[in-house]
Amino acid sequence: MTNQKSPSKAERREAAREQARKLREAQARREKRNRVLMITGAVVLIIAVAVAAFFIVQQGTRSVIADVENVPANSEVEDGGISVGSDMAAGTENEGAPVLDVYLDFACPHCADFEQINAEDIDQMVADGEVTAVYHPVSLLSRGDRQSWSWRAAEAAAVVADQAPEQYNAFQTALFELYAQSGGQTEPSDEQIVQAARDTGVPQDVAQAIPQQTFDEWVDATTRQFSRDGFEGTPTVLVDGEEFQNWSEPGALADAVGGE
Repeated sequence: MTNQKSPSKAERREAAREQARKLREAQARREKRNRVLMITGAVVLIIAVAVAAFFIVQQGTRSVIADVENVPANSEVEDGGISVGSDMAAGTENEGAPVLDVYLDFACPHCADFEQINAEDIDQMVADGEVTAVYHPVSLLSRGDRQSWSWRAAEAAAVVADQAPEQYNAFQTALFELYAQSGGQTEPSDEQIVQAARDTGVPQDVAQAIPQQTFDEWVDATTRQFSRDGFEGTPTVLVDGEEFQNWSEPGALADAVGGE
């Protein structure tokens, strides 16, 4: 049996140093791997948050009307606006002219005041090609009651815009007149709406289709979009996107449009 020579003190010290070096290298590799994993995880998290935020923003800015299957022809999908150009038909416009947006509820007394004060001026400016009027029927005052005048009138406007666009402007005026005749004490019946449509030249078959509430989902969507866009009450009037509040002064709206 051969006796093994014990390592010298220097050899033991050198072995300990080598072992310590290996441990440090192993620790460094683990720390580097952990840093890579942490950075990768952080990048993945940031990307996930960014993607989620993108879809949230997209959902928040997406028009609720865009999800409606049955949208009346001659109305804008984004905001439900029904434009009227110089031939006074729904879905037309005066190219290059300022845009006058009017958000209205046919049961709103202030909207009736707006109509009485400004309708003649608006019709004249539209006929002369000085402005494109864009009407947005909403049903704020119905509070979701689809049998209320607010809702049924908006439905009726949608039907006429869709199927009898040439009569839209006159029919909108007739709806305000019909409610005014009731004195606000009783709500006009479906039969009265149909007769008002016929009196403004809407074809019989179109007029008879009005009470069927073909566009109930659209009326709900335009009303929700109104609130989502940050508006609160009707009438809301915009001249080329800027809110105009002095509409109760006769001639002021015409002056504002002419000043554009």
